[in-house]
Amino acid sequence: MEANVLSDDPQVGPREPAAGPLHGIRVLDLTRVIMGPLATQILGDQGADVLMVEAHDGDTNRVMGPGPHPELSGIALNLLRNKRSVGLDLKTPEGVLAAQRLAATCDVVVATMRPAALERLRLDYSTLSALRPGLIYCQAQGFPLDTARANDPAYDDIIQAASGVSDMMERVWGQPALLPTIFTDKVCGLVIAQAVTAALVHRERTGEGQHVEVSMQEATAAFMLAEHGSGGIAEPPIAYPGEPAAGYPRVLSAERRPHKTKDGQIHLFPYLPKHYAAMFAAAGVPDADRDPRYADRRAALRNSDALYRDIRAIAPARTTDEWLEFCATTGIPATRVATLQNLLDDLPLATHPASGSYRVIPQMARFSRTPGALRRHAPLIGEHTRDTFEEAEIPTLRPEARG
Repeated sequence: MEANVLSDDPQVGPREPAAGPLHGIRVLDLTRVIMGPLATQILGDQGADVLMVEAHDGDTNRVMGPGPHPELSGIALNLLRNKRSVGLDLKTPEGVLAAQRLAATCDVVVATMRPAALERLRLDYSTLSALRPGLIYCQAQGFPLDTARANDPAYDDIIQAASGVSDMMERVWGQPALLPTIFTDKVCGLVIAQAVTAALVHRERTGEGQHVEVSMQEATAAFMLAEHGSGGIAEPPIAYPGEPAAGYPRVLSAERRPHKTKDGQIHLFPYLPKHYAAMFAAAGVPDADRDPRYADRRAALRNSDALYRDIRAIAPARTTDEWLEFCATTGIPATRVATLQNLLDDLPLATHPASGSYRVIPQMARFSRTPGALRRHAPLIGEHTRDTFEEAEIPTLRPEARG
């Protein structure tokens, strides 16, 4: 299956559907690694013209893991799509001036440098909003700007530890741990993209730009506490006997995991009391419809550990397909366990002019009027420097700038 791409330009792809809901919005991307680039990828997927500023040796994401080209890791091929790369050395006055000139042509700036660095480079909100009235400036860093930790270095590992993730893992597995994904980077990337579009709506209504702050620690803590605030949200806190007030017990169960079937793995999730009754009755458990452990939803939540163990005991009696058929007829949520390779195998293919065939990760939301996500393949370092300088009427190019 070939990915739907949006231009007749051989550097991009073969077809041209509508440009996306953010068509006409220009974004200056002063971000790096994963969090900010994911946010600007989403904005680019939705039609924005994203000008990605990167040093002449490229961003870290270009070399994160293997890839088919020295400048294009497997991560970068999707993370950098729908963007134009502008090679600038922000350690030089000329590079900073060029970035300021580009910002003056943009509707949005997304920046993830530390606050002190942005101020030192004069790429902060105060400076850039004076050059571009109505600018939406989204600044994301590890900790809130009004705290002593505003300039502390922050990566996903640090924020997981600072926002309750490690504590959650210790309560499940008996020792502190991190989730095996860059969880906070991706959560905050989503928050940045949503916050930018909300600010664009506000500007459309009022004409006002604004400064938007996304603190990784605050955003992740809010995400975590949506369910794990639990009884700790009440004041004074309310807890079940022998348990902490904070934390949602059902998802903090070490028993909450997929189940082995006769021929594979499945995840069975009998969410309602009638689901448990139907499942255990089908397995021949006596008096399944009168078990007090799932007499109502509250009882089922309180007895999650035991019920998960009981499901695991009966799951090997049937094949995965047999369980899926049973669950389909009884309305019980269930799914076959997918591997990462299964997910990759389902992705469509596209052909990058510099690196060849690759898998295209889908955009996270579908728009009926803009069916495709891929308008531009991931650029090489500085590939669009010349074009963007000409558009911004920046008169000179540094010799090392490419494009």
